[in-house]
Amino acid sequence: MSEVVGSHDLLLVTLDTLRYDVAAELAAAGRIPHLARHLPGGVWEERHAPGSFTYASHQAIFAGFLPTPAAPGPHPRLFAARFAGSETTAERTFVFDAPDLVSALAGAGYRTVCIGGVGFFNRQAPLGSVLPGLFQEAHWEPEFGVASPTSFEAQVSRAEQVVRELPSGQRLFLFVNVSALHQPNWFHRPGATRDAGDSRATHAAALEYVDAHIGRLFAAASSRRRAFAIVCSDHGTAYGDDGYTGHRLGHESVWTVPYAHFFLEPGATAR
Repeated sequence: MSEVVGSHDLLLVTLDTLRYDVAAELAAAGRIPHLARHLPGGVWEERHAPGSFTYASHQAIFAGFLPTPAAPGPHPRLFAARFAGSETTAERTFVFDAPDLVSALAGAGYRTVCIGGVGFFNRQAPLGSVLPGLFQEAHWEPEFGVASPTSFEAQVSRAEQVVRELPSGQRLFLFVNVSALHQPNWFHRPGATRDAGDSRATHAAALEYVDAHIGRLFAAASSRRRAFAIVCSDHGTAYGDDGYTGHRLGHESVWTVPYAHFFLEPGATAR
């Protein structure tokens, strides 16, 4: 990453609450073609989340602790704060002296922009202002939130606006927290009802909805120059697995998440 920071625009997308098993199944079945065409080998990497709910996981991510590969390590990190004794800081790691990655990228000349989704980014209370407060520019509207059936479309439209209005020479770090996977998501599956509630199937339908629009986001992020993208979940969620429901708990459905990083070439079409 040390050779990428400063020369590329950066895109970080957290697919909030996305389970690894659902993401892997949909990729294998050809149900998320727009995401799959960018995944190395067409598959998600299985990783372990740095936290079991949005706030904790994003605090770790913004400190340089992305989800960790689900295999024995050590695993060199892309980004790391400088501190003595780190076993995961490697030669190509982007090492920073700021308290968080967002501030470090701002110090390196990036415009840092947050497009929030779930409540921890809504700035409607002090707690919901902590994470977006790391950024130079933060956006949240009710249309971006978990209750909106068209949340991701609205978020992508705002991202396109941000990119259009940015000076051509300005480097960009764009972060998007996608809320569509988070409960409630029943409205993404045709025929589902509010009374029946959310399920693993509606969770999968929400990912298909995101896939249908993510090409626009990738096209916007790479419209000015080559971009480096990280797309991952911050944590999963349980739908009755071993009797568990939800997240903020220590179950495999919560700790195991999909991850990918890749380059986006300039001039990509919004497919």
